[in-house]
Amino acid sequence: MSRVSVAVEIEATPARVWEVVEPIENHVDWMADAVAIRVTSSHNRGIGVTFDCDTKVGPLKLTDKMEIVEWLPGSAMGVRHSGIVTGTGRFTLTPLRGGAATRFAWDEDLRFPWWLGGPITGFIGGGLVMRLIWRRNLKELKQLVERDS
Repeated sequence: MSRVSVAVEIEATPARVWEVVEPIENHVDWMADAVAIRVTSSHNRGIGVTFDCDTKVGPLKLTDKMEIVEWLPGSAMGVRHSGIVTGTGRFTLTPLRGGAATRFAWDEDLRFPWWLGGPITGFIGGGLVMRLIWRRNLKELKQLVERDS
């Protein structure tokens, strides 16, 4: 299991940040590794939403199958990965400075299959490479939210 944690401070309220992250299908706007997202459930907001995310990291391309397992508007969104890579992920939004700003944290626990290198891929790909990519993703999210606020 590989654990990846990144966070950023965004100069906007948690409600405003949530407006941007709530539409799962729009995560491709700020996630460099997400090529396309297709909602596969009958609804697209809340617990039980399922979706496929085409992901590309360097030469590696895969479809990540996910389900929303936690949905606390303005506060948290949690997913379960059930595709080739398995595990859990969670976004948390914490108000800062009386709610004028937000700490956005992204935590993932991922397991890579043996044929993708298992724990070695988890350490190098999940731990090091993904942390760099997700830091860039959070920089993009910050710019998107602050630009449109």
